[in-house]
Order: sequence, then C-alpha cells, then structure tokens
Amino acid sequence: MHTVPVRLGERSYDIAIVSEDNGGLGPFARERSAGARAFLVTDEHLTPHVPPLVASLESVSFEVSVVVLPPGEAQKSLASASSLYDRLADLRADRKTLVVALGGGVIGDLAGFVAATWNRGLPLLMVPTTLLAMVDSSVGGKVGVNHPKGKNLIGAFHQPVGIWIDPSLLQPLPDREYRSGLAEVVKYGVIRDADFFAWLEANRAAVLRREAVAVSHVVARCCRLKADVVEQDERELTGLRAMLNYGHTFAHAFETVGGYGSWLHGEAVAAGMICASRLAERRGLIPAEVTQRQVSLLRDFGLPVAPLLWPVDELLSVMRSDKKNVAGRLRFVLPTRLGEVKLFDDVPEADVREVLRP
Repeated sequence: MHTVPVRLGERSYDIAIVSEDNGGLGPFARERSAGARAFLVTDEHLTPHVPPLVASLESVSFEVSVVVLPPGEAQKSLASASSLYDRLADLRADRKTLVVALGGGVIGDLAGFVAATWNRGLPLLMVPTTLLAMVDSSVGGKVGVNHPKGKNLIGAFHQPVGIWIDPSLLQPLPDREYRSGLAEVVKYGVIRDADFFAWLEANRAAVLRREAVAVSHVVARCCRLKADVVEQDERELTGLRAMLNYGHTFAHAFETVGGYGSWLHGEAVAAGMICASRLAERRGLIPAEVTQRQVSLLRDFGLPVAPLLWPVDELLSVMRSDKKNVAGRLRFVLPTRLGEVKLFDDVPEADVREVLRP
C-alpha cells in the first residue's frame, strides 16, 4: 500500500493506493468508522465488484446495505439524492452510518452530497473506479449535484474519512472513460508540475496501454499534487484552489449547452484547457509552444481540443454563472508558463468569443 496523506487538521485523512486488495477495504474502513452500518452506493456497471467489497466490510462487522443506480450524469440530481435520503430513512441511519461511494465522479459527487447533508453529515469513504475519480474528483471534499442552469451548482464541502484506490479496477474501464480521465491528469502537469507533464509526454504509450507501473505513478502523483493544493486552500478562499479549475469554466459551459452526457467531463475539460491556453496566448502570457504541447498530448490521448458548433451566446451565458465569478465579472484560470497558472478577471469578452470558435 502506498499512502498519500491529506493534512487538514481534524479533517485529515489518507488516500490508500493498493493493488488488487479487495479484502483490505473492510479493515481500512473500520479504522476510520465506529459505526455499525455501511451504506454502499454504486451503479449498474460495477455490480461485479460489489460482492467482494461487501464481504470485506462484513468481515469487520459492518451491516451493509447496497443501492445500485443507473449509470450516467443524469443521476447527479436532487431527485436521485432524494431517493437515497428515503433509503437512509428506511434504514434508520444514524450519524455513524458510513456512506461508501463505489464508482466514478457521478457516484462520488452524489453519494458525497447525500453524506454531507443527511443528519447534518455522515462519514464518507470514497472508492473511485474511474481514472478521473481516482486522480481528481474523489480528493478534496467537493460534493454536489447538477441544476438545469449549470453543473455542480448545488453542493457542499465534505471531506471523506478516507479514499481507497485500486488502479487494477481500471482494466475493464471503457476506453473512452479512461481517456476522459487523462484530461485531468494532463491538467495537473500544466498547473503544478512541468516535470510531470514532460513525463507524460515521454510515457504516453505506456499510460495509454494502462501499464500498472505507469498508472500507479500517475495516480499517486496527481493525488499528491491535488492534496498539496487542498491543504493550503480547502474551501477555495484564497484563490489557490481555483487553479484546479483550469479549463473548467469552458468545460462546464460545454457540458451544459451540449447536454449532460454528450461529452464526458474529461472531454469537455480537454477542449476547455486549450481554449484557456489560447486565451493566455492572446494576452501574451505564454508562447504558442505551450498550447501546442498540450494539443499534441491531448490528441494522442484521443481527446478533443476544440469546442463543437455550440451557440457562443449560450456558452457565454453559462460562463457568467460560473462559481469563480465575482460581481458578474468572468474569471479564468490561465497558464503563465508550463507548470504555473493564475486567476484573471479582466479578460475581454471579445477574446473569449474568438477562442470559442471551433
């Protein structure tokens, strides 16, 4: 087991990165929860993984209830949260009931939001099963559901008691889902670690083949990079954590206007990062080479590098609702060099329109 600690005082927790160790989940959970019940939320694609994990939890005296949801972004809704509240009520869940989120970002966000809000907070254990969730969405305590007006507009900060990551779960992941996660991986190189970006360029073939050593390195490095940011700005108060949203102002607009599910989140992020990088070019912050290196790597990972033909006015309308905005002013995370980004609130709308052209 490789452990990545996330140091947040009384809310500190460990990210455990293991290899084919279903039996270890129960002891890991028991060390972090004194409750009698575990409430495991997953989706239909992951039912083969449920029995061994339930057996592991039961081996350390958890009484386990399982809820299996349909897959897809549509589950990130208040209606789905309400159905989970009903199940918790039927179980007479108490404040020590452990919510176990087994799945990708949708399950983690939804189950995490339910854990944050039922009985004013239940302990949460993340068991991510997609690359995107392993390297990004499971870490940091952001949970929530979507609203028709925008992605993740309803949410909370609720740190898990632990995260259990087994990269071997990625082997059956559909190719498109795996590549989607690679967008967030590339993001970390751009915003925090130029050496890691160069490593990705040199090892792109091994990463695409899902070679165990390469994938484990990717997961561990991204978790450490995100933990470093979260430790310094847990609730996005100083602006540091906003850097994690590189490309996301554009991406959330693509997802909203295009319809949730038309593009996977990572696909939207990939195109969003290139839009943000082109904005930085227009401002003279970076040379074209920085954008081109991103384009090359993302294309090799099979990801889009430009938006589709969506109405620009609609995209801008969604961007104006972005949570980073202040007093109605659009704010963007833009690269100033490879490995560093900053937050800008003086970007002309005309420049935004230009980079939104496919």
